[in-house]
Amino acid sequence: MPNLTVRNLSEEIHRALRMRAARHGRSTEAEVRMILEETVRPPKRLKMGSEIHRIAREIGGMDELAISRRRSEIRGPDFT
Repeated sequence: MPNLTVRNLSEEIHRALRMRAARHGRSTEAEVRMILEETVRPPKRLKMGSEIHRIAREIGGMDELAISRRRSEIRGPDFT
């Protein structure tokens, strides 16, 4: 698992982290992990199809987009 080192942290911030961790019953390290997870990770899993649909709605939709589908049989490579 990756490690992260934070240098030059002010004494005031370090003390605030320790106090916050104590309030939540965690170690300072566990508190920092929780803060990072809550801040960086999206609230729910990003689904590409849903995101494309959301963007399409913002630009007026994609109803006029013509998408042709191939109805032919899929064949593997010919090694002969």
